[in-house]
Amino acid sequence: MTTENKTIAVVGGGPGGLTLARLLQMGGAQVKVYERDLNKGVRVQGATLDLHEESGLEALRRAGLMNAFYASYRPHAGKLRVTDHHASIHFDDHDSGELTENRPEIDRGPLRDILIESLADQTIVWNSHFLSMEKRGQGWLLHFSNGSSAYADVVIAADGANSRVRPYITDIKPLYSGITIVEGNLYDADANAPKLCELTKGGKVFALGNEQSLILSAKGDGSLSFYTGIKVPEQWIDKCGISFSNKEQVLNWFKNAFGLWSDVWQELFASGELWFVARPQYHYPTNQHWEPLPNLTMIGDAAHRMPPYAGEGVNMAMQDAMELATQLLSGEHATITEAIATFEKQMSARAAAVTKMSLDATEMLHSKGALNKLLDMFEGYKHDLTEK
Repeated sequence: MTTENKTIAVVGGGPGGLTLARLLQMGGAQVKVYERDLNKGVRVQGATLDLHEESGLEALRRAGLMNAFYASYRPHAGKLRVTDHHASIHFDDHDSGELTENRPEIDRGPLRDILIESLADQTIVWNSHFLSMEKRGQGWLLHFSNGSSAYADVVIAADGANSRVRPYITDIKPLYSGITIVEGNLYDADANAPKLCELTKGGKVFALGNEQSLILSAKGDGSLSFYTGIKVPEQWIDKCGISFSNKEQVLNWFKNAFGLWSDVWQELFASGELWFVARPQYHYPTNQHWEPLPNLTMIGDAAHRMPPYAGEGVNMAMQDAMELATQLLSGEHATITEAIATFEKQMSARAAAVTKMSLDATEMLHSKGALNKLLDMFEGYKHDLTEK
């Protein structure tokens, strides 16, 4: 195999990076994962993840982790209600069963735990926030914020949307989608947001109105994660004057920005323990291209960040991991450069199509008449299932 006697550094310990490390280790490769979190016990934020048969689930299948997945997944977390901005329900998959459970859901934390536990001891180097790297011989010398350094023959960027490794590969910049998400997590939701808990019913809610979106997702730890999607200028976060660590400031912004929405949504701010972050939604050009390098590549959001409205992010990252591991371990390539080039050609074509789909979904969900458009889309999906 092309990785024989090579040390591989995966920068970033999200689902993509961890999946890649697992698959590489199964193939006998020497791999380390450098993760900026202080330790395994750091609380993992974010909504539940729906894994798709041909990507996320297939990667877990090849990693030998399907039993562990089904021991931790949440069977009804994918059930969906669609409401208007007054919280009136227009579609309810809990009652109708019109959407099949073909994309099983798991919380991000348990998925990470499954992947971490599948790795050999000492694979993950915690508290390793990547700062920079420099060429050293045929590989790279990586430097981290804790003052440590490490050498690797091959480096793979899995460090997310704001990757610090990506600029060593290409200077292509992301494009702003026109939408910014304010993401939050409400803890002890049963006590703090009973109406919204009842509305969510252990699954998800898509609320649409006034060219805005609000997506709720119930989590297994009893919390509710939420995403508000709004049309604002690219530099809004820097100019809005809001401290997103201040609950009152965020609540006041929400009351103003979502002033036409029902007061029931303000339950999201009822807890004393809240977590917020504002994220402008960027994407890379669908025609992006760079020349393959002999010892450096990237997967996941580092390679093809995009808005989350098609539910493809984690699945794309895990499919990247699966396909890159296949190329590196196959023995079909004379050099690592050839393996990387083959992977990047496949990945770029796939990412271009999914980026286009994600941008179309982003535009649709924040357009006039978005609710009816989404309902029409579900009706078409039901018709296709009936035809089959």
